Amino acid sequence: MTDLESDDAEVMARARQDPAAFSVLFDRHAPELHRYVTRRLGDSLADDIVGETFLVAFRRLGRYDTSHRDARPWLYGIAANLIHKHRRAEVRAYRALARSGVDEVAESYAERVEARVSAGAAHRSLAGALTLLSAEDREVLLMVAWTDFTYEEVGRALGIPVGTVRSRLHRARRKTRAALGGVDPSAVEEKGKARG
Repeated sequence: MTDLESDDAEVMARARQDPAAFSVLFDRHAPELHRYVTRRLGDSLADDIVGETFLVAFRRLGRYDTSHRDARPWLYGIAANLIHKHRRAEVRAYRALARSGVDEVAESYAERVEARVSAGAAHRSLAGALTLLSAEDREVLLMVAWTDFTYEEVGRALGIPVGTVRSRLHRARRKTRAALGGVDPSAVEEKGKARG
């Protein structure tokens, strides 16, 4: 079986014997993780956070539970812990966006963001609303919005029960909706179909 055919758990098991095999995980998941971290903290910190995420993952290779075939939630959980250390930078970025209305990071990923969050003209308001959320609620909301993870995967990434994911997401959506004057930023039109 080639590395391209192997799932993440198989790659992790192989990497325990052959550390060079770990590079497959990096090649598979680093670009997507980099986009996520860039959206959270900006480009200046993304390279460092992604690099440190994979370094931590490599060091914890022996502790990975290979019953989880997809390593993305585990990697995003590590990244979330590292992002948490830079929480002030994230809040500053959202405050700057709330003031200026220009999201330089999102501009390069406009199509993807548009499909996730109907914030077009409301970038400022949305950024302001995000600053009002607790770090925990913001983490869940953004992970659900930007990673396509299920609630179970978000829970695994953050080390919290699914019920906690649901309650944090509900609270984050309620507060965000209130800050946006009742507009639900997660209900977007996608190719003629309403999402919600």
